[in-house]
Amino acid sequence: MTRDLVQRFADQMGRLLGPNFPSDIALAVSGGGDSMAMLTLAHGWARVYGVGLHVVTVDHGLRSASRQEAEMVAKECAVLGHPHTTLKWQWDNQGNLQDAARRARLSLIGAWRGQIAHVLFAHTRDDQAETMLMRLLRGSGVDGLSAMAETRDMDGWQVIRPLLSETRADLRHYADVLRVPYVDDPSNEDETFDRVRLRGTIKALGMDTRALANTAARMGRARTALEARAVDVARACVTEDRWEWMPTGDLLIDRDRFAEVEPDTQLRVLAGALQWVTTADYRPRAAPLEDLLDRALSGGGGTLHGARTTIRGAHIRVSREFDAIEGTEVALGSEAVIWDTRWQVFSTDVPSGRRVRALGPDGWQQATDKPDHPPPHDAAICLPALFEGDRLVAWHPAHGSPGFQVKFKPPRGHFTAFLVSR
Repeated sequence: MTRDLVQRFADQMGRLLGPNFPSDIALAVSGGGDSMAMLTLAHGWARVYGVGLHVVTVDHGLRSASRQEAEMVAKECAVLGHPHTTLKWQWDNQGNLQDAARRARLSLIGAWRGQIAHVLFAHTRDDQAETMLMRLLRGSGVDGLSAMAETRDMDGWQVIRPLLSETRADLRHYADVLRVPYVDDPSNEDETFDRVRLRGTIKALGMDTRALANTAARMGRARTALEARAVDVARACVTEDRWEWMPTGDLLIDRDRFAEVEPDTQLRVLAGALQWVTTADYRPRAAPLEDLLDRALSGGGGTLHGARTTIRGAHIRVSREFDAIEGTEVALGSEAVIWDTRWQVFSTDVPSGRRVRALGPDGWQQATDKPDHPPPHDAAICLPALFEGDRLVAWHPAHGSPGFQVKFKPPRGHFTAFLVSR
C-alpha cells in the first residue's frame, strides 16, 4: 500500500505542478501525521525530479508542547536535508480561534515564502468530508458545500493540496510503516470544537468519507458553472463608475437588467461587488446578503461587509461605507502610499504632518472647489483626501493642490477579472 501511495502522490504532483516543475516549492508541516507523511512523500518525489523543498511550521503558541513539535519537524528536516523555518503567532483572543489561526497561518506563510510560488498543505479526504458537513449544518449553499480546491490562488502564490484523495488513516499507516515521527495534537480530541464533534459523528455512524468528498466535488463543478454565469451577467449589467476622468472605486449595477436575472446569480454578483469594493477575502453570509438584495431590488439601500448600496436613477450603486474606513489614515511622504488597499496616493510637495484619509463630511464641507456634477455624497466622502491636521488640503481626483495625485489600483484587477479569478 505504501508503494501505491507513493505513486499516487507522484501522479498528483505531476498533474498539479507538471510537466515543467518549479525549481523550489514549500511545504506547510505542523508535525501531525498527515503533514509529516506529506513531508516524507515530497522528500522522495523531490529527489527524483530535482526540486528543492523548503519547510515551514507555524507555531500558534496555543499549547505548551507546540515549540517542541516545531523542533521535531526541524530535526526531521535536518535529517532529510531540507531547510526549515518556524513562524510564531499569538492569538489576540478576538473572534473564532480556529478561523483566526487558519487566517494567520496563510498570512504568515505568504509573507515568508519569498519567491516560492507553490506551498503544499496536507489536507485529506477526511478534512474534505468534515468541512462539507460543518458547512451543511451552518446552512451553506453550493459554494459552501463545494470541495476544497486542489489549488487556490493567494495573490501571488498558490496553495497546493496533493492529498485530498487520501485518507487520514492511510497517511498515518504510511508514517508508521516508515517510522516517521509525528505528534497527535490533543486539540483533535477536544469536543468543544465543531470539527472534532463531527469527526466523532462520522466515525460513530460509519459514514463514507469518499461519498461525502464526491458530493463536495459535484458541488464544486456546479459552483464553477454558476460562477461562469455570474461573470456573463456582470459583463452585461455592471460598470465601474467614473467621475470626470477618474474612477470613483464604485460599481454601478443596471437595475432593469439585473432584475431579470435569476436570484442565485444576483446574489453572486452582489456578493462579488461587495468584496471588490471592500477587498474582503470572503463573501458575506447568506442571510444578510439576501436581505440586502431584496432591499436593493425594491428600491432601498443598506450597508454590509464594509460597503453601502444606494439607488441612483437606473442603477444600484455599490460604494465604500464611510463608517468602515473612518479613522483609516496614512502619512504621505516622498514615496507613494497605499490607502484603503485600493488607492495609490502621492504628492510632489509634501510638508511634514500631512496625512491621507477619507474626505468625510468635514472635508466635504471644507471643499470650496466642488465641481458642478460631483459624485453622490455617500460616495464622495469615501474618496481619498489630503489633510494637515483637520484642514483639507486637497481631494480626489484633481481638485485642490496640483501636486496631489491619486491612482485607483484595485489589488485584484477590474471587477470582471476579479469574478473570474475568485
